[in-house]
Amino acid sequence: MSVTPPRESPATAALASQLGSVLRLAGMGAWAVDFERGEVSFDAYLLELLGAEPTEPPRLSRPSWEALVHPDDAARQKEHWQQCLRGERDDYRIDYRLRRRDGQWLCCVFRATVQGRSPQGLARGLVGSYQECPDTQRRQDNLQVAASVFTHAREGISITDPAGKIIDVNEAFTRITGYSREEIIGRNPRILQSGRQSPEFYAAMWKAISTRGHWSGEIWNRRKDGSLFLEVITISAVRNAQGVLQHYVAVFTDVTSERDTERQLESIAHYDVLTGLPNRVLLFDRLRQFMVHCQRRSSSLAVAFLDLDGFKAVNDQHGHAVGDQLLIALSRRMGEALREGDTLARIGGDEFVAVLVDLEGSEDHQPILERLLSAAAKPVALGRQTLQVSASIGVTLYPRDYADAEQLLRHADHAMYQAKQAGKNRMAMFDVAHDAAQASQRQNLADIRAAHEQDQFVLHYQPKVNLRTGEVVGAEALIRWQHPERGLVPPGQFLPVIENHVLSTVIGEWVIASALRQMSHWHAAGLQINVSVNVGARQLLDPGFAQRLQALLAAQTDVAPDCLELEILESSALEDMAQVSELMRRCQALGVRFALDDFGTGFSSLTYMRRLPAEVIKIDQSFVRDILSDADDLAIVQGVIGLAKAFRREVIAEGVETMAHGKVLLSLGCELVQGYGIARPMPAEAFPGWTQAWAAEHPPAPVAAPAPPPPKTDR
Repeated sequence: MSVTPPRESPATAALASQLGSVLRLAGMGAWAVDFERGEVSFDAYLLELLGAEPTEPPRLSRPSWEALVHPDDAARQKEHWQQCLRGERDDYRIDYRLRRRDGQWLCCVFRATVQGRSPQGLARGLVGSYQECPDTQRRQDNLQVAASVFTHAREGISITDPAGKIIDVNEAFTRITGYSREEIIGRNPRILQSGRQSPEFYAAMWKAISTRGHWSGEIWNRRKDGSLFLEVITISAVRNAQGVLQHYVAVFTDVTSERDTERQLESIAHYDVLTGLPNRVLLFDRLRQFMVHCQRRSSSLAVAFLDLDGFKAVNDQHGHAVGDQLLIALSRRMGEALREGDTLARIGGDEFVAVLVDLEGSEDHQPILERLLSAAAKPVALGRQTLQVSASIGVTLYPRDYADAEQLLRHADHAMYQAKQAGKNRMAMFDVAHDAAQASQRQNLADIRAAHEQDQFVLHYQPKVNLRTGEVVGAEALIRWQHPERGLVPPGQFLPVIENHVLSTVIGEWVIASALRQMSHWHAAGLQINVSVNVGARQLLDPGFAQRLQALLAAQTDVAPDCLELEILESSALEDMAQVSELMRRCQALGVRFALDDFGTGFSSLTYMRRLPAEVIKIDQSFVRDILSDADDLAIVQGVIGLAKAFRREVIAEGVETMAHGKVLLSLGCELVQGYGIARPMPAEAFPGWTQAWAAEHPPAPVAAPAPPPPKTDR
């Protein structure tokens, strides 16, 4: 059985200090050499012997220390250090002289042992003791003082001979152990052994005393009355000037009550006071260990977040005392439903977490959690009344859900709420793929929000022209994302992300404001261009949209409101036709125009045309694209143009990819077009130059409109 050396506690440090005082009064002190740092350190006793101020640092560099050594002793002292450093010896005992502050020489016996070696075998340092060379009267005085400390110390002290036979103990020793001085003198300290420490423990302890000269730690011993006590003890070997072992001195303190208090505090820190179950702190500690175990065993574990259904009603109706009794009973019952090795923890009022370990199959958790559900739902008899609640459980499996401990608990919590929403008294599994999609959505929203805050969005403008007159009649503002890493991102890659999010309103209004500012710049430069912008469904259904639009228009007083055209999709108006129609009229009262975008793709285009007061109808590009080859699309386009004229609406075709498309549209009576056949969307600064080039190639030349072809009769 291996024993981990106990950590040093404040009590251990205090005992070490006490022992240091005893050794000092006996004319001994401690010192150390750090070869790697080139530093010699020592206790305050050496400062006193050297006549230095007690406030001076108890350390010197190697050169400073060697400068203190008597010239006749310096070579011998250096040689011992070099032998230890090179590995030629592990310890030594020599005496040499140090210069005091008053110029006199202080003779000391220095003992040292190597403390650790580098991979190359070089000693890292030395540690040891020193003692002033024999001075009978001074040592006699010190021994008298040491005897007084020995007698009256609160710590138990025992002294043995080299064979381990006790030759003296102090009053504190007899008080702590229950043995009188007469009973213990001549006995071996083994009489106190409790049996809790193994032979290997004591072998390691005596090895440390033999090699280092001392050992400190914790030992369970037994009093005369048989009761156990925990002591923090320091045992030191005492040698004479020639290095011969004379005694062993043990100084110890009974820390049993302190350790009991520590255990109680640890219990409070790691266990739920009411139920005795592990709390959140211990749960996470165990969960992390279980996760490491899973990785080593290639197994799985389940984290189940359990919330009691109806517990609040029990508390409200019967009081917290009854609620506590119910929690205690359910905790015991649910714990019995789990397997040995599983963990049930209470992390909140009526919230529990079960961790199921060593799962081999993907469904191994199912029967265990069903038992847990059943245990929570069974009636509980408390006195004369019977209470019943149920549980909702959310489950996630590791490593299928490859997350850290905190995330696993959050994921199980999310699944628990799904179980609640599905009707309670059931379990729900965390969907890793769905969560990944949600996480991606959250990240995309965060990126888009940051892009807006950092002015990464820009508008490009696609011209609208009148093919009959050659006039540039306007432009459609189309948003682009000037991404610092991905370059120019088209709207199809980010607008769907915010379609049902408040960001769609924020960015939509930014588009309107930016388009108005751009028109102001163009108008000031003599370029009279009207601009249309797309308005999403969320904006249309926002009661405050018209008021904010009025504020945006007021900010650009040099732009007439009728220069702005708002394009809405048929599908945007589907949710509340009456509300959208009313909003359009309020905006039109401000002077703004409307266009019905992608016309023909909705469920009831005629209804939209009749009920929505749009001035312009835009023929969807999906119909325009194939009018040169598809008779059906040609007929649809012809029909839309006819409807627009019947309802006295302007009509414009989008998606005009070639001038051949334009000629057909013109022949059908549609003069206004936009599309790649005219121009691709372009930055605002390129638009004036394009209009000049277009005007040069297409000077105004009114042309008589040809009669539209007769309607098809073979359909």
